[in-house]
Amino acid sequence: MFIFPLLMTVWMSMHDWPLIGERSFLGIENYADLVQDGQFWSSLWFTTQYTLLVTPAIFILAFILALLVNTAIRGVGIFRTIFFIPVVIGLGTSSLLWVWLLNDRVGIINGILRDLGLIEKPIIWFVDKNLAMFAIIVSIVWKTVGFTMILLLAGMQAIPDELYQAAEVDGASYWQRLSHIMLPLLRSTIALALVLSVIGSYLAFDQFYIMTRGGPQNQTITAVYWIFNNSFTYYKMGYGAALSLVLLGILAILSIMQLRILRSDTTY
Repeated sequence: MFIFPLLMTVWMSMHDWPLIGERSFLGIENYADLVQDGQFWSSLWFTTQYTLLVTPAIFILAFILALLVNTAIRGVGIFRTIFFIPVVIGLGTSSLLWVWLLNDRVGIINGILRDLGLIEKPIIWFVDKNLAMFAIIVSIVWKTVGFTMILLLAGMQAIPDELYQAAEVDGASYWQRLSHIMLPLLRSTIALALVLSVIGSYLAFDQFYIMTRGGPQNQTITAVYWIFNNSFTYYKMGYGAALSLVLLGILAILSIMQLRILRSDTTY
């Protein structure tokens, strides 16, 4: 299920592989073209910028939410469910929802901002790269923060209460218990949450395809979006396969770095 498609992708990457027509062997020519493909490196840099912005936003908010719902008070399960609900919504559906919410004519976001006196005229969110990036980050944080929250909450609840009680008896404040007990013991969970978030961000496609279509002026084309364009818009399947393998290599390096953190021994 994994090895055969991977080998097939490697084989495709060494060919001129149109959807229809004769295929011809090219060797490493697709990879040589890739090195000179300015749009690919531009899209990879944009994807990296997006990852560096969205990953901390998701993690910080998820950590705060996990702290809030990591209690035994009555009704806390309702809030856990509310925070998690967006996760079960399909990414395509949530992207279409945010396109409607941010619409400059009928969207309620502009209406709320105008009623609050923060703007005088509707904001057209997707005509500017920075505004589009901000809008997509907000939509993705809303969509995915509940998943990271659940991971962190599971890690928090696995920490024995006796450790907090002993520290409290010794006079440790809440922030000292948080920094010297919770965070060190959450190290593996934090690494897992971050690697999933980073890889998911590097594979971003749906939200950009639906919300911006790569605009304005191709400034919001991600690496996967460029692979999609080459494979299914320009019908250059072989070149798309080569791009995919390069992205796979980048993700493998990131995963190995995170696995080293997960497997490292820690003494407290």
